[in-house]
Amino acid sequence: MRRFLLAAALILAACTPKQVDKPRMVWIEVGANFLQYANNRDNIFTDCKRLADMGFTHVVVEVRPTSGNALFRSEVVPPLTEVALWQDGGLKYVKRTADFDYLEAFIEAGHAAGLKVMAGVNMMVGGFRCPAGNIGLLYDHPELRDWAAVDLHPNKELVNHLDDITTVGGRFMDPANPQVQEFLLKMLAEVADYDGLDGIVMDRCRFDDYALDAGYTACALEAFTAYLGHEPERWPVFTEPGHIFLNKEPDALENAWLTFRCKVIHDFVADAADQVHTVAPEMPLGVYVGAWFSEYYRSGVNWSSPSYNLVKEEPTYRWASPEYQATGFANLVDFLMLGAYCPADNVYGKSEKSSQGFARLGRKRLCGDAPFVSGPDIGNEPGWGKGGREKTIEKIAGVMDKEADGFFLFDLCYIRRFDYWDKLKLK
Repeated sequence: MRRFLLAAALILAACTPKQVDKPRMVWIEVGANFLQYANNRDNIFTDCKRLADMGFTHVVVEVRPTSGNALFRSEVVPPLTEVALWQDGGLKYVKRTADFDYLEAFIEAGHAAGLKVMAGVNMMVGGFRCPAGNIGLLYDHPELRDWAAVDLHPNKELVNHLDDITTVGGRFMDPANPQVQEFLLKMLAEVADYDGLDGIVMDRCRFDDYALDAGYTACALEAFTAYLGHEPERWPVFTEPGHIFLNKEPDALENAWLTFRCKVIHDFVADAADQVHTVAPEMPLGVYVGAWFSEYYRSGVNWSSPSYNLVKEEPTYRWASPEYQATGFANLVDFLMLGAYCPADNVYGKSEKSSQGFARLGRKRLCGDAPFVSGPDIGNEPGWGKGGREKTIEKIAGVMDKEADGFFLFDLCYIRRFDYWDKLKLK
């Protein structure tokens, strides 16, 4: 029933024979929009109205960034009070001094403008490190050290993320840790309990970064041992650091490890869907993933349909076992957001290097298990960085009308930076 209701909301007008426009969604990242909204409720109302006037139908407002703190009411997640922003040639922390409920304000403002409002929630993250200082859940609570991810570093040592003093950015948690999972499920229940919320999107529901050196925690070793039925003959499984891509046919243990990581995420997604729908039975739950599926095994994620024939259809996955194929989770969620991130001029094509190709391949891989929206990053990919691309964006939206179940744009901050407000029309 939820799947039908969501598809109707995304695609068709209920109880009418007329097909309505497919959704146009915009993501609102915390950090990139912090100065505009964190302390100014009026700006939220003003910009939601402007987005509706442009033709957007949905906003996905991020309410838990990589620091792991919350911009929503929570008894389990600490409140977000500061964010590191690039200012005067370096990263500096900016405080949130307002006390209004950030998510509630977006729900009120969005609905007043005629928009649907979804909450974007980063999942397997819990801290942020930069030269200006370390903040977030894992740093503020040393007793949670075992929740942090552990990676194989170039010196061939296993390093806890909290001990990584060189890399600036978010700090990941361990997806295989039962306590981490329990914590995140409680958090999702709190978000799902918001009156008027139109959906939840899980982001970073994966192992850290895009590498095969991730995931070597004590909890993962225990769970992997149980999965195998015996202790693995080597640990870490990939013993040479720097495994960004598979550069050889994986051996039996490597294949099992790749499958195990995807099973961890699959099973968590199943639990997340149960949790959200127990609290709010009609609440759509979605997942954001990169549309570059041919590379996504690196993150411990298989977002395809479990009925999709990986070995037959995907040269990258010639090694995939039936057990790996079964880790596909498209049938567990109500919708997906596929980030079709590529150069601005690559609108048409058949491969993952184009907006059209990303969407066509996404539909093929999902096998109809869930509706999906797709679209560009309009700030970070080649050709986007100087603005002036409103006609390209409109063209991509038209492509997604044909190839996907709706259009998705990242991020609102670039609409502001490049002044697309009055130039971009999606109606």
